[in-house]
Amino acid sequence: MTIYKAPLDDQRFALFDVLGAEAVLTRLQGGEGHTRDLLDAVLEEAARLSEQVLAPTNESGDAEGCRYDKETRTVATPKGFKEAFKAFAEGGWAGLTMPEKFGGQALPAVMGTATTELFQSGNLAWSLYPLLSEGACHAMELHGTEEQQHVYLKPIVEGRWTGTMCLTEPQAGSDLGLLKTRAEPAADGSYRITGTKIFISAGEHDLAENIVHLVLARLPDAPAGSRGISMFIVPKFKVNADGSPGERNAASAGAIEHKMGLHGCSTCVMNFDGAEGYLIGQPNKGLAAMFTMMNAARLAVGVQGLALSERAYQNSLNYARERLQGRALSGPRLPDKPADNLLVHPDVRRMLLTQRAFVEGSRLIVLYAALQTDLEARAADPAERQRAGELLAFLIPIAKGVVTELAQECTKEALQVYGGHGYIGENGMEQFVRDARIITLYEGTTGIQAADLLGRKILQLKGVGFRHFLDEIGAFCQAHGQDEALRPFVGPLAAAARQWGELTQQLAQRVQANPEELGAAANDYLYYSGYVTLAYFWARSVAAAEAGGRGAAFKQAKRDAATFYFARILPRIHAHKAGIEAGVATLPEIA
Repeated sequence: MTIYKAPLDDQRFALFDVLGAEAVLTRLQGGEGHTRDLLDAVLEEAARLSEQVLAPTNESGDAEGCRYDKETRTVATPKGFKEAFKAFAEGGWAGLTMPEKFGGQALPAVMGTATTELFQSGNLAWSLYPLLSEGACHAMELHGTEEQQHVYLKPIVEGRWTGTMCLTEPQAGSDLGLLKTRAEPAADGSYRITGTKIFISAGEHDLAENIVHLVLARLPDAPAGSRGISMFIVPKFKVNADGSPGERNAASAGAIEHKMGLHGCSTCVMNFDGAEGYLIGQPNKGLAAMFTMMNAARLAVGVQGLALSERAYQNSLNYARERLQGRALSGPRLPDKPADNLLVHPDVRRMLLTQRAFVEGSRLIVLYAALQTDLEARAADPAERQRAGELLAFLIPIAKGVVTELAQECTKEALQVYGGHGYIGENGMEQFVRDARIITLYEGTTGIQAADLLGRKILQLKGVGFRHFLDEIGAFCQAHGQDEALRPFVGPLAAAARQWGELTQQLAQRVQANPEELGAAANDYLYYSGYVTLAYFWARSVAAAEAGGRGAAFKQAKRDAATFYFARILPRIHAHKAGIEAGVATLPEIA
């Protein structure tokens, strides 16, 4: 059985010491009350819910899984999930960051990200149910009518209903231009939705009294391809005049998928057989509403990578402290014991430090990105809002693509620390490996994130967000260039950032000459970008630890992890640079 202790100390360090979140949030419009005292209290309560309610259901939920009833086409979630969702709803967590006019608490997005990490570490499969609801809420908030918000959004914010995103079809995965689901206008102004969607997380369950599906479909006169997609609200139960769930709609689960991981989350095949639906947003503009959900979801999936890595790291570190195996190469460290613990072995320390460097660095990436969401939404200066939005757009593929890939390495190394015991189900480590595998796939695969970063954020948008980020790194290096304590980090960071800019310019020229170079370089470019981004945040961590009132042990721990990162992880950029420069010629056609 695995343990979990919410990493509140490091969350606070990241939020307040490194990112200065209190100073940022309290100067934003409507943020006067978002003080550290309030935010600390929210983190404490989230930690309590995760540790005491969610974490105990993680392994049992994985073992039990969801159960599908073919007769009623309903899904029963694992034992304890309904009680956990009730506690979540009663605590007001479903509306934590939603506006007060919808019944929410209007807390900043960065707090939603911080608390989401805690919930996902507690039980990632369970956390997908409220996560899908959050995406649906954002879409209805920005694109729904006032009536739609009152009827469908408010009950989700209250925690009585949940929401989903119904995008993928058997023949249309990432290429949504291929989708076939139809929407026929009805005489009463509604639509009849017909089609099949697959891989729908939380598509059917027993946690809430109604489920609001947001479905992509085509109108009869829609243009071909992605330009002809509209979005519709399709509730599981039709809604009575008083707002209560009414008769069953013609929307149901045809099956649940049998998956490698995340067994506690019902991933459904959803059948819409002339289901009653309502257009949200403008006709043929469904992709705009979808990307409202998708961008938030992609950041949240990055947080999933962090959450799984954190819990896996905690357990592998504890195991290494307790497991006696072999002797230190320089002689016994525990002469009164039959063997030394695993920590005496340098390679075990390498695995643990790799996890730590990725966990704490990833936490800063996702929190920093979430802070840009708050700046974009509520900064008083329009120029600051625009800059934050551009910076956020640039960072999303890194936060999703790189952080989730690093989670593969973290969970793998955590299992490796256990040796053969990690492969055994009763120790819980293999579940983290299984659960982590999907996060590089859904909400856009790593390849899609790489293409988005290089093709859209760098080339199509002229790298505007990238330039903001390079300027920020440059300003940091200049401000700390004479700081002796930061010298081991500032010099290599400045050199890596400079090379990043030069490499990007060279790559843009090559892509202009041959578009195939984009696809050949994108994956390596994504990793290169991620490793330099992590280096920046590790340098900032050391600066914040040196400047703050932290104890000597805390400062040394940060410095040790940063030193490890710069010496053993950051050099990976040279291999990725070589991959980028190798070009498309080294990727021959395969018959």
